[in-house]
Amino acid sequence: MRIGILSDTHGFLDPRVLEWFAGVDAIWHAGDVGRLSVLAELERLAPVTAVLGNNDWGMPLRETERVAAGEMKFLLRHIVDPQRPGDALLEEIARGEIQGVVFGHTHRPYWNWHHGALFLNPGYCGRPRAGQPRTVALLTVGPEGCRVEHVGLGDPW
Repeated sequence: MRIGILSDTHGFLDPRVLEWFAGVDAIWHAGDVGRLSVLAELERLAPVTAVLGNNDWGMPLRETERVAAGEMKFLLRHIVDPQRPGDALLEEIARGEIQGVVFGHTHRPYWNWHHGALFLNPGYCGRPRAGQPRTVALLTVGPEGCRVEHVGLGDPW
């Protein structure tokens, strides 16, 4: 199973995201969507699960979603500290209820294993900003495990 993961679009969807996500089985947006039209455009490619970011006032999204990719179960939440995810989340990981956490907010691509779970931030992919790399992530989950690939969007102009 192949998942396209993005965060922090802030109302802007770079056309290259659609190119990179062509053929994915699902798309997960880790918050700060900005406009519902971003999700509608992504829905043309694959089913979308999105969470509320700290800038998504009044959007019909939830703070947390639980999704599965193959045999792995993931929690999506905009703000998570991989080093200190909180007791409730650590308990869910310890019980085997969650094998991965997808988050955004920091505008920095990141992935690592903490506390026995994969923590993944796709990075920022909104409008180009000076000094701000723009990235998305592709997550592949299969019988052999999972693989994360961060993809740089570069500058569209």
